[in-house]
Amino acid sequence: MAGTEEGVTPVDSNPTGLDSYFKLTERGTTVGTEVKAGVTTFLVMAYIIFVNPSILAEAGLDPAAVAAGTALIAGVLSIAMGLYANYPLAIAAGLGINGALAFGLVLGSGLSPEGAMGVIVLEGVLVTILVLIGMREAIMNAVPMNLKRAIGVGIGLFILFIGFVNGGLIRQPAGDGPVPVEFIFPNSSVAALTLIGLAITVLLYVRKVPGALVISIVITAVIGLIMGVQEIPDNMVVTPSFDTLGAFDLGEVFSSFGIIAALLTIFSFMLTDFFDTMGTATAIVEQADLAEEDGTIPDVGKLLLVDSVGAAVGGAGGVSSNTSYIESAAGVAEGGKTGLTAVVVGLLFLASVFVSPLASIIPYSATAPVLILVGFLMCSLIKDIDFGDFEDGFPALLAIVLMPLTFSITVGIGAGFVVHTLVKVFRGKSREIHPLMWVVSIAFLVYFAQDLLGATIAA
Repeated sequence: MAGTEEGVTPVDSNPTGLDSYFKLTERGTTVGTEVKAGVTTFLVMAYIIFVNPSILAEAGLDPAAVAAGTALIAGVLSIAMGLYANYPLAIAAGLGINGALAFGLVLGSGLSPEGAMGVIVLEGVLVTILVLIGMREAIMNAVPMNLKRAIGVGIGLFILFIGFVNGGLIRQPAGDGPVPVEFIFPNSSVAALTLIGLAITVLLYVRKVPGALVISIVITAVIGLIMGVQEIPDNMVVTPSFDTLGAFDLGEVFSSFGIIAALLTIFSFMLTDFFDTMGTATAIVEQADLAEEDGTIPDVGKLLLVDSVGAAVGGAGGVSSNTSYIESAAGVAEGGKTGLTAVVVGLLFLASVFVSPLASIIPYSATAPVLILVGFLMCSLIKDIDFGDFEDGFPALLAIVLMPLTFSITVGIGAGFVVHTLVKVFRGKSREIHPLMWVVSIAFLVYFAQDLLGATIAA
């Protein structure tokens, strides 16, 4: 955990200005330390400006507009987190949900990009309402810890899988082959560049270079230009486009999926956002030594409110759900302890809006290695899942593997919930099942049985 910096001398007992607002002295930090922490966090997570457009472009969105919107919304929300909640947590478009949106809702289920963003707005509104009425604890207590961890691991594998696909390393075989996917030997410039980029990314990461991910993207993109994988556009100076802002449709998911499938899809995205935030917030606050002795987070309602609003704002802005970033840990490791760190991150994101058109020259091969590494990092929670206990391990495993295999977070979560409930029943432990788990499991059973029931299925 990051402790008080040596040599930090408490200033006046009645601090004013930034010191007073952000409680710098009280938390044992300084303006300089917070600025350094903010710059570090930004460098570590700035890759999202390039990665988010590369993923959402698969859904038919303009990469330059997505890049500008990603930077703008991340900037505004990170500043809001710093000013309102006073935690060193930065916010930006969440990896995993954006992939599920592009590959699952749009390419898989046939929703328009606007309809998919409508799902994100609705789940953001739902989780915001849950925060406001105090249902957070109820939902957190209902889902077993192993399933909570499995959700994060499953999303990590999903991201890693997308990285391999985007990088040209695996593909669906032509025709009716005996296997669903196959490895592509790096006999193309795209695949070769991906492997070069992966080597660069891993090298910078293991050497603990600040901003390793964004630096690797830039270096790989330059190599790609030299190799001819990507070309420099004729016009490099372009006014940022914000065409994605306001591009969402709240009703399409209901008209396309049917009410039951639509509600379960919204719920699944909400649950993913909800538990991702819970894990990130707990980890960062503990790392910064800001949690209470019993592990509770002071003013957690403010933190959760900003984060939940971020999901809705991200959908309304056409850049997918925005959430608290675990990469904030890098800034905390540099000594960040207050919201000033998040404000610095936000200001840097706002400044980056004007270079967002550069996203058009970033090839998939440059962002795929980052997806692979981030996916690996998200899988670290798997070590905390008890696979020695069947009733904990088996449902968790199904949730993990079905997310990438089906390209659906919904299916993974639903399978985990249903199987967990069934195993408990089979073991004669029905009374141990939380009432909310009964409700959700039954709802998912209906979801999976829609074909038999004659309803329209949303994949």
